[in-house]
Amino acid sequence: MELTQLVEQIRRKKSFLCIGLDVDLKKLPTHLLETKDPVFEFNKAIIDATHHLAVALKPNIAFYEALGIKGWESLKKTIDYINEHYPELFTIADAKRGDIGNTSTMYAKAFFEDLNFDSVTVAPYMGRDSVEPFLAFKDRHTILLSLTSNPGAFDFQTKEYAAKPLYQNVLETSKNYVNSENLMYVIGATKAEYLKDIRAIVPESFLLVPGVGAQGGSLKEVCKYGLNDNVGLLVNSSRGILYASKGKDFAEKAAEKAKDLQLQMASFL
Repeated sequence: MELTQLVEQIRRKKSFLCIGLDVDLKKLPTHLLETKDPVFEFNKAIIDATHHLAVALKPNIAFYEALGIKGWESLKKTIDYINEHYPELFTIADAKRGDIGNTSTMYAKAFFEDLNFDSVTVAPYMGRDSVEPFLAFKDRHTILLSLTSNPGAFDFQTKEYAAKPLYQNVLETSKNYVNSENLMYVIGATKAEYLKDIRAIVPESFLLVPGVGAQGGSLKEVCKYGLNDNVGLLVNSSRGILYASKGKDFAEKAAEKAKDLQLQMASFL
């Protein structure tokens, strides 16, 4: 997907909401557990109920890998369903991959060619040759982990290296990668106070921002420092939307939570 299409969708829906499809069997409505593929049935219902409120969907790959072959089958059915019925939605494989070059190429093929995702999250620790294989795919996007929302982010990401925090080095260095125009960045909502400095380095890039809601991030603060002329934000919510109800009304309640966030986003736009 070209970024112009994503921006058009954001403007039309007055939303920059990304819904994380982090499906935990222990949290699913019990009536779905009787179906042949409860994970897919849950995803399908959530997608159908919220597609007009969200602009992106982000399956966290770990939740599917944990279920073995059945989990991968559920993931494949989910992404195929999105691409067939709601092709305007921007899809993110939250896989956090990153390895030596030939291995990264295989990861990229898996998510971009086989599963047909628009983007994938990538860890930058191994440097240029572990990231550029993802960037080589036309009209696909690599979302680089930069400053994450978890407490452990302070172990390394904010430590000084070459007279500046490591996450700033990541941002600045990545701008020199081949096809860097295909980069986006993960910036945690719980680190909103850093967004002003981040925007000084990557003013035009899209930022994927997890951590609003269950993790305590402030949408207002994220918008205050993170919005740019093309909006430039995808704000993710997972648990707060997915598990609003464990009853048969789970999709309806999820849509209500998504609508609340969409209305807030519209006010900032």
